[in-house]
Amino acid sequence: MKRILLVRHGESEWNAIRRLQGQADIDLSERGRQQARALGPMIATFRPGLVLTSDLKRAASTASLLGYPDATREPLLREHNVGDWTGAEIADLIAAQPEAYARWRAGTFAPENGEIWSDFRARIGSAINRALADPAETVLMVCHGGVIRAALDVALGLAPARIIPVGPASLSIIAFPTNEPRLEVFNATVFSPVLDAPD
Repeated sequence: MKRILLVRHGESEWNAIRRLQGQADIDLSERGRQQARALGPMIATFRPGLVLTSDLKRAASTASLLGYPDATREPLLREHNVGDWTGAEIADLIAAQPEAYARWRAGTFAPENGEIWSDFRARIGSAINRALADPAETVLMVCHGGVIRAALDVALGLAPARIIPVGPASLSIIAFPTNEPRLEVFNATVFSPVLDAPD
């Protein structure tokens, strides 16, 4: 059965201070490196035949720490571009623009110069299709929280407003037994799951 393993990168330096990253190329924090190493043995049990990673540092570093330093870098897996919100502190955004932030999380608003949800969703759909076309039964994608939310929307019709934030260094799995994809795992970690992770 075809499975796509979706791993969010470990905590980044900006996640640690709850700053919105989008496509800013921010590296892992030390805690994020520890999280990625800890998740490695769990991922190894699935023996992925194809490993793709976002080309942003925090994801590529996570892939390497999971044991896949030669993962194929795939720009389609970059995080949602948040335009003028890049680098903003999440608490400040929520305080100043609570409705806009909630609508952005729900996929119905894009900040100035940001990527609209339908375009982002289409980009992630292309990455999913690439994974499905590959002969490997198990594909690992090391990516970002927004990418995982978009993948769940593409494969399962799960709207982003109905998905909690994806925790750092967590595993989600979409299985494709027939033409009915199903969610097998969501937000699994080897430590206490983070249910209020920053975007």
